[in-house]
Amino acid sequence: MATTPIATEAPSVTGPRRRSTLAAYLALTKPRIIELLLVTTVPVMFLAERGVPSLWLVLATLVGGSLSAGAANTFNSVYDRDIDRLMHRTSSRPMVTGEISPRNGLLFGALLTVLSTVWFLALVNVLSAVLSLVAIALYAVGYTVLLKRRTSQNIVWGGIAGCMPTLIGWSAVTGTVGWAAVVLFLVIFFWTPPHYWPLSMAFRDDYSAAGVPMLPVEQGPVAVGRQIVAYSWVMVATSLVLVPVASMGWVYAATAGVAGVVFVAEAHRLLRAARRGVTGLALKPMRLFHYSITYVTVVFLAVAVDPLLHLPLS
Repeated sequence: MATTPIATEAPSVTGPRRRSTLAAYLALTKPRIIELLLVTTVPVMFLAERGVPSLWLVLATLVGGSLSAGAANTFNSVYDRDIDRLMHRTSSRPMVTGEISPRNGLLFGALLTVLSTVWFLALVNVLSAVLSLVAIALYAVGYTVLLKRRTSQNIVWGGIAGCMPTLIGWSAVTGTVGWAAVVLFLVIFFWTPPHYWPLSMAFRDDYSAAGVPMLPVEQGPVAVGRQIVAYSWVMVATSLVLVPVASMGWVYAATAGVAGVVFVAEAHRLLRAARRGVTGLALKPMRLFHYSITYVTVVFLAVAVDPLLHLPLS
């Protein structure tokens, strides 16, 4: 007698449901932000080594950095769930939709914090573990809790957390924090405002509705444009300071110079448009936002390549 294969024919919702839950937890960590942070970690390791570092060390640092950044972003997602609900851009995040409870979100963030710290301690070094913990605290507490809802300079000082991968990458290779790492830390520090404020200009109504005092909410396009231009110039100047500090050659100097000229030109374009009375999306602020990602990727790629194809300036 033939048997009916009930088990294979009955529909199962466990698999899709499990995948949906895993995707929700992954979304809490904001993977796209993590990608950008890692772009600034690996090249610094090449510079610190003045060549190709241990690939195992690179992998270990990337995994630890991903866990650390994921923890910080998870805490941010939990705390900001009320304002995320009010913003169209963030209204589908897992904490808003209820896919993940605040309690489970906090536990997940705590787990990632512990895992990242233990990982760095076991496979990298103590200094990198400490810097990782500092980065989590700066973003989860300093930016998310203390600054974001209180001051229009939130992204300036809160952005320090996003600068930490430069120090972590350097310390992973050397066990110390060198001046070259500090210079690159400052490049990201000055890059953050002209990277994020154009995005805030594009989504000004969202931030305004949520009561978040981003600079474009508090001030007009001209005032914001002036600050974007100022930070852009300082950022480019700082990037060139790396040339004498780290004995960089033509590959880095030329790349940083050309990419910087384009960045400053785009910042001035935005300011000129604002001075002509252009507002909102007509300013095309996302042009600068998208280029800022290209800029940091290209410049840090040059940081990695220069030691491998070193062409001295003199």
